[in-house]
Amino acid sequence: MTTQCLTLKKSNCRNCHKCIRHCPVKAIRFSGEQAHIIKEECILCGTCFVVCPQGAKEIVSEIEKVRVLMQSGAPVVASLAPSFIANYDGAGIEAMREALRKIGFHDVEETAIGATMVANDFDRIVNEGTQSVVISSCCHSVNLLIQTYYPDLIPCLAQTMSPMQAHCLDIKRRMPEARTVFIGPCVAKKDESHKYQGIVDAALTFEELRQMLDEAGVEIEHVMDANECSKARLFPTAGGVLKTMKKNNPDYDYFAIDGVPNCIAALNDIREGNIEHCFIEMNACPGACVNGPVMEKYHYNVVKDYLAVARYAGDKDFPVVQPDPAAITKLYPSLAEVRNLPTEYEIREILKQMGKTTPEDELNCGTCGYESCREKAIAVYQGKAQIEMCLPYLRDRSENFSNIIFDNTPNGLLVLNDRFEIQMINPAACKMMNIRRAKDVLGEQVVTVLDPKPFFDAARSKRGVYLTSYLADYDRYVDQTVLYDENYHMYFCLLQDITERTMEKAKRQNARKQTVEVADEVVERQMRIVQEIASLLGETAAETKIALTQLKESIEDE
Repeated sequence: MTTQCLTLKKSNCRNCHKCIRHCPVKAIRFSGEQAHIIKEECILCGTCFVVCPQGAKEIVSEIEKVRVLMQSGAPVVASLAPSFIANYDGAGIEAMREALRKIGFHDVEETAIGATMVANDFDRIVNEGTQSVVISSCCHSVNLLIQTYYPDLIPCLAQTMSPMQAHCLDIKRRMPEARTVFIGPCVAKKDESHKYQGIVDAALTFEELRQMLDEAGVEIEHVMDANECSKARLFPTAGGVLKTMKKNNPDYDYFAIDGVPNCIAALNDIREGNIEHCFIEMNACPGACVNGPVMEKYHYNVVKDYLAVARYAGDKDFPVVQPDPAAITKLYPSLAEVRNLPTEYEIREILKQMGKTTPEDELNCGTCGYESCREKAIAVYQGKAQIEMCLPYLRDRSENFSNIIFDNTPNGLLVLNDRFEIQMINPAACKMMNIRRAKDVLGEQVVTVLDPKPFFDAARSKRGVYLTSYLADYDRYVDQTVLYDENYHMYFCLLQDITERTMEKAKRQNARKQTVEVADEVVERQMRIVQEIASLLGETAAETKIALTQLKESIEDE
């Protein structure tokens, strides 16, 4: 298992799948729309860190660890990777030494010194001729690739420490009290320093070094120096290991391979027995270490960087005390884990869930990050991928879902382009406007079926237009919504048929009107009756008054 040198910044991850598309060993799984690095399968090539457009992959910093080492009182010596000359333009080792001493390092040496020891040991292994195939062990990512995915080829790895380890071990031989810090362009070196304790005490990237320099306000002087005894400075370039070796055994072929896909192809050939009697320099990064994932400038300028390294390198070996082979021997345990593989039936079932029921449906487009639909199905079974990562599946599902809504909604829908031409019309709209077939109006101006004014208003105001209209040609009332999409330059029209509701409302209004009229008539009639009664009562009262008056007078006369 690799150390957690790479972490995910969840707030930045946008589920774009770019990391899985570029990961050469597919050591990334997706869950909850977030990418997760699978430590057990990661070879720390740093590709995901480089390609992530949102900066969601972060390298675990060891700056504080280095500062603690400096505060311990022990001399801290930096082992500076030979690719530094490409990263810090125009600054030689003496300029780097002066700058690093200002921020607390006791001394700075070139990792290329250890590279000389390693190259000598590679020559020894080839000259002994006991290994038919010898693979260089300088690149920790290549070592992890073999240990994790090709454990049967571990015997092909040169059982030799990396230049970083050989150099730091030599520093501690000369300065037993020293603490060593490797500085380079590689993520994997952090894992290597953790795995093999007691050799490299910490590992920094060039970017971490830049941060320390900036915080201390230290500038690197652009001063070059020369050293003819520095051929091993070529190590970080493609074929640089071979250029440093003597290659005395004529029975062996020597060649270099860079880039993880090419390394995988070569390992497959070795596994199949197609390659024999050769020394292979393998580098995970295309162009080797000068194109490491943490080169501070994040560039892909292999030619320029190669020339910078080549011009700085000498033509003789560093003067070194070659250690005993046993002292720099390194063993590589298998890191392979048993992976649960689905049966053919289970693969077919997962493919069906992705809408792939026939071989023709398996487009193998690679947008999910996997080379084939079957590989994607296996990843789904292993919990590394989600069915929704399939773009054709998502597109078909979205289209089907949209078509279901578009075709079955009771509301009329029209889509127009910026020339007001009908691009889409659904069955409900056709029914509202007595259109027999949708294709009869597709491509026609909207004026042929609807009043274009609401569309003009939407285009002018860039806002939605909402109105209730009576479509006289179709004897229908509709609530009409017109929206304009500025991004796609399209108009969307929603027609809700409210004819029945409007007619019902009209009926209710008419009934209310008739009720009011009847009420008014009844009130008027009642008023007439009251008036008639009042008139009769008035006449009767007058007659009664006269009669009573006459009766009163007659009684008084008696």
